[in-house]
Amino acid sequence: MNIDKIKTIGIIGAGTMGSGIASAAAISGYRSVIFDISPDALVRSKEGIVRGYGKLVEKRKIDTAKKDVAVNLVLPSSDFDSLSECDIIIEAAIENLDLKKDLYRRLDDITRHDVILATNTSSFSITAISSSVKNNRSRVVGMHFFNPANIMKLVEVIKGEFTSDEVMNTVIELCKKLGKVPVVCKDTPAFIVNRVARAFYGESLKIMGEEQAEASLIDTIMKEEGGFAMGPFELMDLIGIDVNLSVTKSVYEAFFFDQKYKPSPIQQKMVDSGLLGRKTKQGFYKY
Repeated sequence: MNIDKIKTIGIIGAGTMGSGIASAAAISGYRSVIFDISPDALVRSKEGIVRGYGKLVEKRKIDTAKKDVAVNLVLPSSDFDSLSECDIIIEAAIENLDLKKDLYRRLDDITRHDVILATNTSSFSITAISSSVKNNRSRVVGMHFFNPANIMKLVEVIKGEFTSDEVMNTVIELCKKLGKVPVVCKDTPAFIVNRVARAFYGESLKIMGEEQAEASLIDTIMKEEGGFAMGPFELMDLIGIDVNLSVTKSVYEAFFFDQKYKPSPIQQKMVDSGLLGRKTKQGFYKY
């Protein structure tokens, strides 16, 4: 698939990541079909995207005409078959390997064999996901955005065992057209950023668990002395403590239970209690 042939981008998942990707795609001039099984999630997604564009108008980063065009390019859908018209599909479903494999089996049935199938997974093997595709596995690639996807510039582009050079080049060019900075990664557990980040979160949780410092103090030190935009606990609340724990578990398993990646019981207890961060109004902080 040549970059010039990409006109319509499909996004699976109307959550935070999917909405951010759709927002970036539509403002860049691409028809953006957002699929989700939840009609309510689709409504919230479109409303959030429109609000985001409104803020850009207020800040004079775009004009009203560009906003209106972008809004009309965002096409929510609860019909899975609507993805069949897309030229590239970016899957941003929850981090569950079995779920992702099932989605790719279904996509394999409804898409043209040259349609690029990209996964926004933050930790799973691209090669493992591509095993569900029977028709042209070379079109499966990793395209890992960062939250918030409509603002953050970095995108990890991951080459699986079967991913073709043509697909890699097309995705790299697409990232640039979306105003992103693509970084090519090997298909290793957690790729680059999330592997480095395990220590950022893990050691912070250990320090708190040892009662050396509270979450707010650790965050303050990391921001004021370390120069980080957000502390580890603020960031976990933003990402979702359940999402962060899921990634940690998958990395821990992928590295054959190497103790340096071991999940924290603090996170597990919070997830079990439904304290997931900003999305539940309480995590390490109250919102």
